[in-house]
Amino acid sequence: MGKSMNNLKFSPNKKLLLIAGPCVIESLSLCEEIADFLKATSLKLGFNLVFKASYDKANRTSIASFRGPGMKEGLEILTQIKEKFSLHILTDIHESFQAAEVAKIADIIQIPAFLCRQTSLLIAAAETGRWINVKKGQFMAPSDMKNVVDKLHSVGNDRIFLTERGVSFGYNNLVVDMRSLVIMRRFARVIFDATHSVQLPGGLGKASGGQKEFVFPLARAAVAIGIDGLFIEVHPEPQNALSDGPNSLSFKETERLLEEIKEIYEIQK
Repeated sequence: MGKSMNNLKFSPNKKLLLIAGPCVIESLSLCEEIADFLKATSLKLGFNLVFKASYDKANRTSIASFRGPGMKEGLEILTQIKEKFSLHILTDIHESFQAAEVAKIADIIQIPAFLCRQTSLLIAAAETGRWINVKKGQFMAPSDMKNVVDKLHSVGNDRIFLTERGVSFGYNNLVVDMRSLVIMRRFARVIFDATHSVQLPGGLGKASGGQKEFVFPLARAAVAIGIDGLFIEVHPEPQNALSDGPNSLSFKETERLLEEIKEIYEIQK
């Protein structure tokens, strides 16, 4: 099974953390294809890889949208990915009762952006002792995330990441305030979500759109400013992805981005 993250430490001399994978678990075979590519690429370029995928996308735009296989089947698939590829795993929870079960598999439990202030959910996740990644809500100021960190600290968990994924700017649009990376890094480790940050929420009417052409410049800027990890969604055929296709990266795009990021990170550190 994948190695424990309990002793994982972060410093300028460490490899940049890469959290990557499909938005949602579509099938075991697709997850295997993506995990195989990401592991090979990470080893070649020197990234510390965490495989991410959701078993349930509980806040899809439309009732008709694909949500995923559900927790039971989804965790079984993630277990197979963890064991076959010896990878760390990240997945998200939406309700407090899910925390203990997900913690059996996931090395990092993620709290979705819209739920980042839900105290009971945060406490349940923190009490597992796992690393916690909280997506900053699109409605939150970066300084307000200190209160989120305090909630996690209240049960003795200091294994915390905060992820910047853009802030609402009018209807169906997100912008990234790069100051948030500096502000949040004063009290937590910071991840930059390069693909969700270019999302156009509900922009397609019954689905979210995206402006993928901005993934590269935003990711380069974030790494140059200073972050602890990069979050990207990857799919072999983004145009056919069942969730977040418009802002997901293909294998070719992913490798090119990581090559650019590696150079910037080496200079920055």
